[in-house]
Amino acid sequence: HNFPVLLTNGNDSSKKLRVEDRMESPPSRVLHIRKLPSEVSETEVIALGLPFGKVTNILMLKGKNQAFLELGTEEAAVTMVNYYTAVTPQVRNVPVFIQFSNHKELKTDMSAVQEGGSPNSDTSALDSVLAQAPSPVLRIIIDNMFYPVTLDVLQQIFSKFGTVMKIITFTKNNQFQALLQFSEPVNAQQARLSLDGQNIYNSCCTLRIDFSKLVNLNVKYNNDKSRDYTRPELPAGDGQPSLDPAMAAALNKDSSLLGAISPLSAAAAAAAAAGRVALSGHSGCSGVLLVSNLNEEMVTPQSLFTLFGVYGDAQRVKILYNKKDSALIQMSDGNQAQLAMSHLNGQKMFGKIIRVTLSKHQTVQLPREGLDDQGLTKDFTNSPLHRFKKPGSKNFQNIFPPSATLHLSNVPEDVTEEDLRQLFSNAGGTVKAFKFFQGHKMALLQMSTVEEAIQALMDLHNYDMGSNHHLKVSFSKSTI
Repeated sequence: HNFPVLLTNGNDSSKKLRVEDRMESPPSRVLHIRKLPSEVSETEVIALGLPFGKVTNILMLKGKNQAFLELGTEEAAVTMVNYYTAVTPQVRNVPVFIQFSNHKELKTDMSAVQEGGSPNSDTSALDSVLAQAPSPVLRIIIDNMFYPVTLDVLQQIFSKFGTVMKIITFTKNNQFQALLQFSEPVNAQQARLSLDGQNIYNSCCTLRIDFSKLVNLNVKYNNDKSRDYTRPELPAGDGQPSLDPAMAAALNKDSSLLGAISPLSAAAAAAAAAGRVALSGHSGCSGVLLVSNLNEEMVTPQSLFTLFGVYGDAQRVKILYNKKDSALIQMSDGNQAQLAMSHLNGQKMFGKIIRVTLSKHQTVQLPREGLDDQGLTKDFTNSPLHRFKKPGSKNFQNIFPPSATLHLSNVPEDVTEEDLRQLFSNAGGTVKAFKFFQGHKMALLQMSTVEEAIQALMDLHNYDMGSNHHLKVSFSKSTI
C-alpha cells in the first residue's frame, strides 16, 4: 500500500529529509541503490528510474542487494534523488536507499545494445523488457477511488513517459477505467512498468495497468470523458457517449476484469472492505443502495443517513412503506455506494445483521406534495452534515471499516473524560477504554463491540456538546 504517491494532497513536510543528508557524493547520473530485496529483478530496479527519464544502464550486484542505475542525464538523476528523498522508494514493499554514486558512468555500454550492436552483457534486459510492448494503448483501472480522478490528472501523470495522444474514460462494472494512447508502444511499456500498482493520492486511487487489445483509439468528442490531443477541433458532443459503437464492442471483449467477484462471499466482502478488491456490481451503477433486514422498530431515516454518511454523502433515504425492514439510500455517486456496501454489508445494527446491495433504482423518489408518508422518506441533499462535499477534505483519509474504537473530534475544552464516558455509555453500551490526544480536541473511545460503536456513532455524531461544539464521530483504525 505504500507506493510513491503521484499527486500528494497536503504537504508531508514532516517526512522530508533534508536533501543535503542524501548527497554525500556530488551529483552524478549514476545512482547507487542499496537494501534491495534479494529476489529483485532488473526490471523492478529500472522501473524506479523510468519516471525521471531515460535509463541508459544498470548493474546489479546480486549477492549484495545493491544495484547501480545510470540515467541519460545528470539532471534526471538529481530529480530522481530529490523525489525519493521526499517519498521513500519501495521495491516489493521494502524501503530502499538511493544516493549518487562515485562513478560518473557505468562501463558496460548499453548504447551499443540499443543501437543494435552485439549484446555483450546482460544489460540487454532493459531492451528486451521495452521491446515487449504489444500496443501503444494502455487500459487503466483505478481501484480505491475515494477521490475523483479526471482525464487531466491522467494526462498529467502519464505524459512524463511520452506524448499522450488520446484518452477515453468510462465506468464499467462499477469501476472507473480509461484507455490511453501514447505515440509509441515503448512509452506505454515504460509507463506501465513504472506506474502499475502506484497510488495517485495518499493511500487511494491505485492504478492497475495492462495493455489494451486495441492499437488505436477512435475519439469522436473532446470533453471531460474523452480527448484527442492531436485534434483540438473536435466538438464537445454534449452528453453524447464518447465511444463509437464498434469501439464499445471491442471494449467489451477487452474486459480482463480485476477481481470481479460475485456473489459476495464473506472473505471477498472482507477483502473489499480492506479496499483490496474491486467489486463487480451492475454496470452503469447509480448510487442507490437497498438495505434489508433492518430492525423496523428502531430504524429511522436519520440513523441510516448518519451511518451511511461515514462512507459517502447520503442524499435521500426512504424506508419502504409496505416493507419497513428495508430502505433505499441514494448516495452521491456509484463509488460511494460501492464503498458503503463493502463496509456495511453484514454489520449488526440495532441487533440485526443488515444486508446492503446495489439497487436497480436510479434515484430515490420523494413523496408527492401533501402526501404524508409518516416521515419514512427524507431528503438530506442540503444537510450541513455531509462529510465529503469539500474535495480534499480530511474525511477522505479517514474511511475505515466499522470498528469498536471511535475517533471523536471537535471536543470542547471543558468536557472531561468522565463526561464522554458517561455520554457514550448512555447510548447503550460499555466504554472499555479512552484517551485524549492532540491536546484535548480529539479522543479515541473504545466500546465493547463493533455493534455498540455503530449504535453510538448513529446516536452521537453531531451531538451538541454546548457552546456550539457539535461532536464529530467516525470509526478509527487505531486501538487503545
